[in-house]
Amino acid sequence: MAEYKLLLPSMGEGVMEATIITWLFNEGDNVKEDDSVVEIATDKVDSDVPTPVSGKIVKILKQKDEVAKVGEAIAILEIEGDGGNTAEEQTTPETPAVPDPETIKTIEQPLQTPASTEFSGDLYLSPLVKSIAQQENISETELKTIKGSGLEGRITKEDILAYVKNRGNQPAPQAAPTQEVSSPPKAVAASAPAATITAAAGDEIIPMDRMRKIIAENMVKAKQIAPHVTSFIETDVTNVVKWRAKNKDMFEKREGEKLTFMPIFVKAIVKAIQDFPMINVSINGDHIIKKKNINIGMATALPDGNLIVPVIKNADQLSLSGLAKAINDLAYRARNKKLRPEDTQGATYTISNVGSFGNLMGTPIIPQPQVAIMAIGAIVKKPAVLETKDGDVIAIRQLMFMSHSYDHRVVDGSLGGMMLKHVHDYLENWDLNTEI
Repeated sequence: MAEYKLLLPSMGEGVMEATIITWLFNEGDNVKEDDSVVEIATDKVDSDVPTPVSGKIVKILKQKDEVAKVGEAIAILEIEGDGGNTAEEQTTPETPAVPDPETIKTIEQPLQTPASTEFSGDLYLSPLVKSIAQQENISETELKTIKGSGLEGRITKEDILAYVKNRGNQPAPQAAPTQEVSSPPKAVAASAPAATITAAAGDEIIPMDRMRKIIAENMVKAKQIAPHVTSFIETDVTNVVKWRAKNKDMFEKREGEKLTFMPIFVKAIVKAIQDFPMINVSINGDHIIKKKNINIGMATALPDGNLIVPVIKNADQLSLSGLAKAINDLAYRARNKKLRPEDTQGATYTISNVGSFGNLMGTPIIPQPQVAIMAIGAIVKKPAVLETKDGDVIAIRQLMFMSHSYDHRVVDGSLGGMMLKHVHDYLENWDLNTEI
């Protein structure tokens, strides 16, 4: 028999750690190859970690709510044979610094029984880091002076251990009686303090779940970073509606897939991005990064009321049929918590279908680091004036509003407006003979 370390797998570019949500098996349980053994959460998506081998879980190394880095062991399995990947032989991509024996002795107890703390919500601390901070009597003011090396500047175990080791060599920061020590200036301006709200009798207090906290934080940052401008246009999509009605039954019978309006909208957006590639950019300081790939984010409402944005990678290389399949697959997996972390990364432009809720239009927030997002409104039958060779006539048409929000740092009204007009033109002039 041999021991095998189950490592936290790579979850895509930019994802360096994950929080353990729950173990699906207990110590002593036998698991088979490809069994999902633990649910994890990143700041992008919740997902499962499968085991690449069959065996028995002999030790769980990371408990619920603890944070693990990519490549770090989260459990040890007992497997048949000599194992070629034993607990003694296996190495991780990044070996964390090992603290000296005195430091290990100091933090041994909190490692076993993480204690509760009362740090404010603007500090994201794992249970382990909180435990070390409490054991070492590290104040919140001190914590704010520690430069975190984790994702988005979070304080990791290694950061706080290094601080503990060198703490005696530097005076502890003292909080001023009337003013808190300020953090170094950041690119994003600090928001004004929120007003204190008192719950009245009968009010229900509902704590935000992890995903809602992330959404709230990201939306605030997005509005602080990008000066938003929004343009609107009303589009006659009568041809689109007719084309879909003509093809949806055939497509479902042939492919076993639903044909929605979304692949048509995405196709028109992709063509407009190709016309105006400077809408497919990001900002890095005073540089503009022009993206080679066209990856379309698709805002998707979840059953629990939260929101996630899976990404159609290389959407410009997909046919209408390919877009329909990709969109259906991502939407299904998003609503059933089957997305992988990489499924939510790399978007260069986003579409939000507010019409699916019966809304005529919306002013969406631009996801960072993108510079534009389009909202698609509900399709509504209306009387409209049509120009014909015999003069103007009034007819019943299928009309839809679209809104285009863009980052005025790099996208002016001309570019943002022309991009929107091209999407409008592609949809209004949709060919009824388009093949799928």
